[in-house]
Amino acid sequence: MNQRTISALVMTPLVVAAMLFLKTPFVAAIAAAMFVAGLWEWSRLVGVQNPLWRALYMIANLSLMTGLLWARAWPLFNVIALVGVAWWLLATLWLIRSDFGRAGGWGARLAKLVAGMLSVVPAWCAITLLHSGWDTTNNQFDAVHGPRWALLALVMVWAADSCAYAVGRRFGKRKLIPHISPGKTWMGMWGGLTGAVIVGLAGAARIPVGGHVLAWIGNERWIEMGELALLTGVASVIGDLFESLMKRHSGFKDSGTLIPGHGGVLDRIDSLLAALPVMWIAKGWLGL
Repeated sequence: MNQRTISALVMTPLVVAAMLFLKTPFVAAIAAAMFVAGLWEWSRLVGVQNPLWRALYMIANLSLMTGLLWARAWPLFNVIALVGVAWWLLATLWLIRSDFGRAGGWGARLAKLVAGMLSVVPAWCAITLLHSGWDTTNNQFDAVHGPRWALLALVMVWAADSCAYAVGRRFGKRKLIPHISPGKTWMGMWGGLTGAVIVGLAGAARIPVGGHVLAWIGNERWIEMGELALLTGVASVIGDLFESLMKRHSGFKDSGTLIPGHGGVLDRIDSLLAALPVMWIAKGWLGL
């Protein structure tokens, strides 16, 4: 726990500063590096042991992200984020049919490698779009409030994870999906979703929602902001559970050991992979 706390105290200010003060291309580059590092760990989880094949897998995904950023293909970013939302709906079905792919073999490994790509690339597109403040209607960018939206997405997921851990540890009794993640409870999940909604509503006081900062209770935008936070929180749970399923299939406890007290990179970004595309698409759908 001490290692976990120290790592969080070091990483959190760096991430906050990057989100608020760096230009979008730099944020996109840092996010790509983190996500590709997660793919290195993902390939290990799905049973690819050859370092050359793992490296080629990383390079292929990094090349795709680099090409998208170089071309400034913002409408395509949006389409890929939407594909990501569709993928996480399918991943939810995979959680229900949790034995699918457990037996291994190249067919199962290939399906899981594709799943890794569908998890990472849309999430990267979503964080880039959020940070840029791209307006899909007017094709304009908001360099002031875009970074705040991106940071809010991260903080909502952090709040969901932290509150789920705290509430589940204190009050959790009934297990959520014990055969996938024995430590997660229903009370922990509700606590995490509550934390995400509280943070989302607090963020609405600093970010123009639907063009206006929410300054009073009763505005319907408060409800829509709460819906956005709730959807983001639910997606973060699915992302977390899906990585847990991959670890169950592989027999690994953690995806890696890079971050003291936290495990691997993938253990820190699993919730974000699902939450980011869902938040971006839901933000547009709700008109926020």
